[in-house]
Amino acid sequence: MGSQLRVRVFSSDPESARSAFDAVFAEFDRLDRLLSVWKDGSDVQRINGAAGVDGVTVSEDTIAVLNTARRISEWTEGAFDVTFGALSDVWRFDHDQDNRVPTREQIEARHPLVNYRAVRIDEPGHTVLLEKAGMRIHLGGIGKGYAVERSAALLRDRGYRDFMIQSGGDLYVAGFSQGQPWRLGVADPRKPTQSFGTLDLSDGTFSTSGDYERSFVKDGIRYHHLIDPSTGYPAKGTRSVTVVTNRPVLADGLSTGVFILGPARGMALVERLPDVEAVIVTDSNQVLVSSGLQGRFTQIGPPTDTP
Repeated sequence: MGSQLRVRVFSSDPESARSAFDAVFAEFDRLDRLLSVWKDGSDVQRINGAAGVDGVTVSEDTIAVLNTARRISEWTEGAFDVTFGALSDVWRFDHDQDNRVPTREQIEARHPLVNYRAVRIDEPGHTVLLEKAGMRIHLGGIGKGYAVERSAALLRDRGYRDFMIQSGGDLYVAGFSQGQPWRLGVADPRKPTQSFGTLDLSDGTFSTSGDYERSFVKDGIRYHHLIDPSTGYPAKGTRSVTVVTNRPVLADGLSTGVFILGPARGMALVERLPDVEAVIVTDSNQVLVSSGLQGRFTQIGPPTDTP
């Protein structure tokens, strides 16, 4: 899924733990084969290939991810939209990143194809149809969260209560680490290997979206992979968003959606949603902390203040 995967469990049985690790990695591989835009024959590739023509029979996992994506799109008023895939070969930020700024004409030619409401999901028939030819879905903003969630369920089914799963910016912690809640660092957007704050968490998920993850700077302007569906250009106003909630798939999609909404609208949404909290770093390097994290989030120092 384009990210490193780290799994940690506390166990007195090393062989059982190794077997659990293998099962988690196998689950990620299985879901990658379904949800990746890059894997030949994946559900996503087949949906995109039949856009504007016919519905495609897909797995229950794909239906579940798309249903959750639709819910997050509604919450964020379309700021989170998996049909941004129509722009993914105009703005290239995956392993095909070319550090090129597309022309306005190139963006405007694809922009009308971005519309999450044009994704028809037929649950009884297990089919998905994109209404217009040329539409493409891309699950890079939610797929890892779903894989983390499924893997956490798998470890619980095996009897584990204290564990951590991390894939890129998506992380779930269960139980405790050596008898204490897990202490997690919030990355400095301009020095991502360092943390500017910490949060103690147990049985919860933590997802960060930032303008530093896949980006380039040209003529003094930072361009990044978090595309605003309303404009077709990288979103402005935010450097990073960390969402804390109870479901990894929701945290993954919401961190992207809140980032694109911008600090004011994004934090207003967080405060409206139950069991959702966030730490937002604005483009002016201001740190915003939601009400439910007051007293729980500890800021070590200010984030690095560079463009």
